Amino acid sequence: MSLDDLFSARDEPVAEEPVEAPVVRQKSKALWLLRNALLVAAATTVTVAALRAGGLHAPLILIIAAFIGLRLILLAVSEVAPPPLPKRRGGGSGSSSGPASDALRAAVRRWERTLDRAHADPDLYSRNVLPVLAEMADERLRLRHGITLASDPRRARELLGDPTWEALHDPGRRAGKTRELESLVEALERL
Repeated sequence: MSLDDLFSARDEPVAEEPVEAPVVRQKSKALWLLRNALLVAAATTVTVAALRAGGLHAPLILIIAAFIGLRLILLAVSEVAPPPLPKRRGGGSGSSSGPASDALRAAVRRWERTLDRAHADPDLYSRNVLPVLAEMADERLRLRHGITLASDPRRARELLGDPTWEALHDPGRRAGKTRELESLVEALERL
């Protein structure tokens, strides 16, 4: 077997691992009732003892009803609990920060690659980067000042400043240096 065979992409079916059915234990209803009754009785006993030690008195039926209600709520909540997280397959990066950070990291890498390529390709910059920056500026203007780039261009230009306005409205412009992009983003953040 050659290295080309190892690294070539093939559409071979992947054998699925057999899925084991979860083991379901049959619990006796009498045992379940006894366990819950003992929990309520123990909690009631401790509560009544604590109240009497503090010189307070509450109706026993109220205390029992409160603990039965609490137990029923806990049982209902346990029935609607989310399913456990799936086990991770393969060797990950070793971080336990979860899939959300992986998606964020992938998005950041994608933007880094886009910005790196945009330095050499002005068409890519005007197609991919400028529309996103203009959309961000439009959203900030709408949220903070109640206008959009299209609804009140004169006011939007005042708020953005001439350098930012020029950068957003010159489609043939080449991607600026990193410092220029940083100043553009800072101007959007100041809105």
